[in-house]
Amino acid sequence: TGHVEADHDVGRTLAAIRDAGCTCGLALNPSTPLEKAEPFFGAIDLLLVMTVVPGFGGQPFMPEMLGKIREAARARNERGLRFHIEVDGGIAADTARDCLEAGANVLVAGTSVFGAADLGAAIRELKGWP
Repeated sequence: TGHVEADHDVGRTLAAIRDAGCTCGLALNPSTPLEKAEPFFGAIDLLLVMTVVPGFGGQPFMPEMLGKIREAARARNERGLRFHIEVDGGIAADTARDCLEAGANVLVAGTSVFGAADLGAAIRELKGWP
């Protein structure tokens, strides 16, 4: 998965990844509009929506990113595509639920799991299990 902001020729990079027989993803920082990634939706297996500014763990979830997740899910479904929508940043039980409802199907949880006293309980809570 590469950040759309870091690549001057995203299409060529995705093609090279594909030609190597690998799956490929595209990441979007919070400040980057979804429109930057949309031209490549047909070439990706995963769209990573960053819900914090990348750089360090423990940042609070940015709820305004839920709109970007919804918009990505809508665009994917309207085009009949099947890429995953992954969310990374500030994921805990409450934000996980919000992201899944918005259309995400892959979640990255760091601090809420690895910062917990009981990792198993933290994972069960994320999954909505007692």
